[in-house]
Amino acid sequence: MTDWVWRYERADGSVVDGLSPAERFPAQAEAESWIGEEWQGLLEQGVDAVTLLEGDRVVYGPMSLHPPEQA
Repeated sequence: MTDWVWRYERADGSVVDGLSPAERFPAQAEAESWIGEEWQGLLEQGVDAVTLLEGDRVVYGPMSLHPPEQA
């Protein structure tokens, strides 16, 4: 069984190091639910975007954690 994990990234695409170990999830839905609850805390810790991985395969991303700009 392959784990699902979020990769934390800066705006320039570099990986954010030094955060607590990334959560690992048994299913995509669980990973997406978790990021929906935790994104603001990650943003406060310097994470600009996340990419969802299934093992070594990129599922999607990078996905910005910043709210859309208001017009």
